[in-house]
Amino acid sequence: MTWFVTSYCMVAVFAAAFVRGYSGFGFSLLAITSMSLVLPPALIIPSIFMMEIAASITLLPSIWKEVHWQALGVLWLGCLIGTPLGVRFLAGMPEAPMKIALGVVVLFAVVMLHKGYVRKSMPTTAETALTGGVLGLLNGAFGIVTPVVVFFFNSPAGAAVSRASLIAFFIGSDTIGLTFLAQKGLVTLDGFYRFLIFVPALIFGQWLGSRSFRSANPDDFRRIVLLLLAGLAVATAIQGADRFVNGT
Repeated sequence: MTWFVTSYCMVAVFAAAFVRGYSGFGFSLLAITSMSLVLPPALIIPSIFMMEIAASITLLPSIWKEVHWQALGVLWLGCLIGTPLGVRFLAGMPEAPMKIALGVVVLFAVVMLHKGYVRKSMPTTAETALTGGVLGLLNGAFGIVTPVVVFFFNSPAGAAVSRASLIAFFIGSDTIGLTFLAQKGLVTLDGFYRFLIFVPALIFGQWLGSRSFRSANPDDFRRIVLLLLAGLAVATAIQGADRFVNGT
């Protein structure tokens, strides 16, 4: 990488890490979307997964008691089943229409959440397992797990539990994704070097974001999360539309 590309990617990682430290999600999609402007996605995604795992592990001690472990266990099981299917089958399907559809679905969910629709109880085990399977498909094919955000923030779990559970979720989902990427030969020593280069920006950005969350008002936090979700959904749909128009 040139100095320009390295510097640009450091800033992108810092910004994405700040958002993740505050909200508990958004790092992968923000980092992949911005870094793919200067590097091929195949070179980025393994390093992003490594950073996501490292970021979650550093925050885990402070959020351990707030994580909804029961729901996570079922989500991880579904994700474990769905990820290899995503890698094997969905990766061979047209990516552009899938991204457009995902963006539209997430935007619809954001509108519903903005209008105040929240479940009165946590999803059932079957619903949680189904969500995990869909997450696995999306994670294996595109590295996108945005629906898990809707899953938690559409529940009565609360901001702190939702954020903590999202952070913990990425340890499992990205470990699963990284394992299957390694089987495809996409995890390389160069990718590990890129991970090491970006770690300082990752840690500093996440630390600042986490400090901001501790002083956040719950209503403001929910509003910012919905805006971030909407932004990510629009970015995903635009990226899909661009690839559809350009035939890539």
